[in-house]
Amino acid sequence: MPYLDRQNRICGFLDIEENETCGKFLRRYFILDTQANCLLWYMDNPQNLAIGAGAVGSLQLTYISKVSIATPKQKPKTPFCFVINALSQRYFLQASDQKDLQDWVEALNRASKITVPKGGSLPPAAEIVKPPVLPQAQERKPPVAYKTEIIGGVVVHTPISINQNGGHGGEGSDLAAHPLLRRSQSYIPTSAAKPPAGPPVLKSGYCVKQGNVRKSWKRRYFVLDEFSISYYKCEQDKEPLRSILLKDVCKTHECLVKSGDLLMRDNLFEIITSSRTFYIQ
Repeated sequence: MPYLDRQNRICGFLDIEENETCGKFLRRYFILDTQANCLLWYMDNPQNLAIGAGAVGSLQLTYISKVSIATPKQKPKTPFCFVINALSQRYFLQASDQKDLQDWVEALNRASKITVPKGGSLPPAAEIVKPPVLPQAQERKPPVAYKTEIIGGVVVHTPISINQNGGHGGEGSDLAAHPLLRRSQSYIPTSAAKPPAGPPVLKSGYCVKQGNVRKSWKRRYFVLDEFSISYYKCEQDKEPLRSILLKDVCKTHECLVKSGDLLMRDNLFEIITSSRTFYIQ
């Protein structure tokens, strides 16, 4: 039966198959450490082991795509068995009873769940720059006129200063008097690393994509605009790993007919081009 230790980690004994399809299960002590983003297993409770004895196995939680109860076809002679799908490998584990089985499956699925940031959410705290506090003498200056422009689909208000000759000051004088540009309050930046440029973004967010060569699944940040769909290693990257032109896309639809590793994937769709089919979850 899994329990929480003093470090708020889920722990307990399970039997794990030594090698996939070998049918030999070994008793191991498991620790689900969400802070370290990994599942560890030991020969015994680490408190009973010699000092310095490490884990005999580990698995990164980000590699786990799905945890489910094993079907009778997969393990017909192993009761209370469940399977962890990670990259191209499967781990079969056996619990002590039905409740133990359900608790471990739910805990592992919850710990490995991919959290996708909601659209329109505020940027991370590190990206929020507070404007400098102006002295009271400067705050009492008369109102300044602003020039409104649309740059890259963003409404930008640029302060316009008037020089002593009555003309409009140049760019240097504008920035000297007013070092900040004010953005429209209706605009919320999605990332400080990617200034708005090019065609407007129709939709963006994180998905999990299957690789073309190794067939491994990795989390990528997708951006869809009027001309292409691109994916990045992370939201802060400026250059995409790849861009797919929409004119090259033959068909896009939900993937209903699945086989192999795709059977374990929910919310799966495919983008079909003349040269390749992209599977995206």
